[in-house]
Amino acid sequence: MKPSVIRDINLAESGKKKIEWVRKNMPLLRTLEDDFTKNQYFKGMRITVSVHLEAKTAYLSKVLAAGGAEVAVTGSNPLSTQDDVAAGLVKDGLNVYAWYNSTAEEYEQHLTDSLEIKPDIIIDDGGDLIHLLHTTRQDLMVNLKGGCEETTTGVLRLKAMENEGVLKFPMISVNDAFCKYLFDNRYGTGQSVWDGIMRTTNLIVSGKNVVVIGYGWCGKGVAMRAKGLGANVIVSEVDSIKAIEAVMDGFRVMKMSEAARIGDFFVTVTGCNKVISGEHYKVMKDGAIMANAGHFDVEIWKPELEELAVEKKEQRKNIMGYRMPDGRWINLLAEGRLVNLAAGDGHPAEIMDMSFALQALSAKYVAENYRNLGPKVYRVPDEIDRYVAKLKLRSWDIEIDKLTEEQKKYLSGWGE
Repeated sequence: MKPSVIRDINLAESGKKKIEWVRKNMPLLRTLEDDFTKNQYFKGMRITVSVHLEAKTAYLSKVLAAGGAEVAVTGSNPLSTQDDVAAGLVKDGLNVYAWYNSTAEEYEQHLTDSLEIKPDIIIDDGGDLIHLLHTTRQDLMVNLKGGCEETTTGVLRLKAMENEGVLKFPMISVNDAFCKYLFDNRYGTGQSVWDGIMRTTNLIVSGKNVVVIGYGWCGKGVAMRAKGLGANVIVSEVDSIKAIEAVMDGFRVMKMSEAARIGDFFVTVTGCNKVISGEHYKVMKDGAIMANAGHFDVEIWKPELEELAVEKKEQRKNIMGYRMPDGRWINLLAEGRLVNLAAGDGHPAEIMDMSFALQALSAKYVAENYRNLGPKVYRVPDEIDRYVAKLKLRSWDIEIDKLTEEQKKYLSGWGE
């Protein structure tokens, strides 16, 4: 295996402290770590993990290694890798290929390095590993049994590949599990996006007009938290049903051409490209702040922003200001990359505990069942989803009721 490629091994002590902190706050993964250590589900296998490389991902990687796997870890975004966490993982014996603020060429090389182990299983976030394995590095999938995908963007790409008949191995859509999108996408994104925005700007949210573009589960979370912070929330949508939801949740709904004129903060959460573009930059308020919470940096369309601006200046770390010809300044956070990770620590540990428990158990499912799985996108099996929910309740010391046999009979019948 190629030696690790990281920024600075001397940062390891700081990274190990971060990993240990999240470990203490991720009881589901601790339970799985004990189980995996005892039963060695991945003995003799190799796993490549490409997820935002911060402390929670590091702990997931260690849990997979505890199950007997040889693990190679890389990032899934050039700005979300934390160099001290990468160093801490290397100190703990894992293979890491990533550093913060990598160039496009470095980022792709790190992805390739992580695949050089010719993995049996991959854990992807956004689909970059999948893309490499199906294009320029098909030679590295010789041992591949299948994998798991973490996020909406990656699942969209996988389903497109399945529909075109080009997907070459089974992938589990972790993002579509109840214990993922109901909690990670909504509460995790909702909190971490505003953590990143407020840490970066040091500005108040209360009383401001917040425009949330996209009202899927992530958008719902961002809007909910903005409302809780006292903002006046405006939602822009292309889906009629989601627009109705937003209205009934108490938000104003309007086209982006209207919202662009009155917004103070803009947060994109669509998974699509060019949702904020030139026509919007031309009418935005002086001082408007834009942040992206989608996986790729294409939602806030930077080429047109660069083209329109007559001056570009860093206002503060992770805030780039663009001066328009009429003197207005428009501010972009974290280069338009995921603001919660590029300018923050990502989702809370307790939220990622559920998502990463799903990842670990789905990887185990692939290891045990790949012979019966075709090259398709599969949902997380219901028994895994519900097991994770039970573990979460148990970690809170919460018990719930059970149906009696009479109630089961009533619910499954029609005679009464």
